Amino acid sequence: MITISPIPAFNDNYIWHIEQGSEHWVVDPGDARPAIETLGSRTLTGILVTHHHFDHTGGIAELAERYRCPVIGPESIELVTQPVKDGDRLTVLGCETTVMAVPGHTLDHIAFLFRTPEGLHLFCGDTLFAAGCGRLFEGSPEQMYTSLETLRQLPAETLVYCAHEYTQANLAFAAAVEPENPAIQHRQEETKVLRAQKKATLPSNIQLEIETNPFLRCNTADVRAQAIRRGAAEQASAVEIFATLRQWKDTF
Repeated sequence: MITISPIPAFNDNYIWHIEQGSEHWVVDPGDARPAIETLGSRTLTGILVTHHHFDHTGGIAELAERYRCPVIGPESIELVTQPVKDGDRLTVLGCETTVMAVPGHTLDHIAFLFRTPEGLHLFCGDTLFAAGCGRLFEGSPEQMYTSLETLRQLPAETLVYCAHEYTQANLAFAAAVEPENPAIQHRQEETKVLRAQKKATLPSNIQLEIETNPFLRCNTADVRAQAIRRGAAEQASAVEIFATLRQWKDTF
C-alpha cells in the first residue's frame, strides 16, 4: 500500500512524501533539509517536480547529489534528469502515472496523476489549491481556466495534493464569493478545527473542490452574479468570469 504524507517546509509549503516498502519519492522539494530529516536512514528513490519556482525546486540539487536519484519534471528545469510532457505515462512505485500539462501559474506547469489500487492521487503543485488556484505569473486567464477545467473533469473521488497550506485564506475568499453556500461554510468549520490542531487540511478531492472552489464554479449563477458585480460584463464568458475572480482574489 502506498502512503502519502506532507513534509512541511518554509511557512506554508508541503513537500509530498510518497512511500511504499523501501521506495521513497518526494514531490516539489523546495528545501532539502525537511526531506532529509523525514527520510532519516532511508534513501530517496526519486524526485517529482511540477514547475520551476524556487519554493518547489530549491532542494533538488542537494537531494539529487546526496541520493543519486532521478529528477522527473518539465524540461525547463535544469536539474531535471528525465523531462516529461503532457500525456507521458510513467511507472512510479509500481503505479501508472500520467503527466498532465496545466499551464497558467507558470507556462511549464505539469501535474502527476497516480493510479493506485486505493484510487487516484493528483499532485498538482500550484495550479489547483484547496478552495483556490494559483496566481497567473506567466500564463493567461484562458490557459489557467482550461487547466482547471481539465482537472475538474477527473473522477470526483480523485484526491488532490496541492503544494501550499492556503485553505483557510482561500475559503475566506470563497465565502465572500458565495456567502450562502453551505458546503463552503461547513468546510470552513472543518478547516478551522484541523488548523487549531496543527494538522494539514489536505488532501482535498475533486468533488469537494467542485462544491466549494469558486474557480471551478464560474458557470454557477451566484458566482457569475458576484463577478458581474465586480465588473465583469453581463454576457461574460466563463473565462472572463474566471479572470474577474482571479483579479479580485489578488487583492482580497
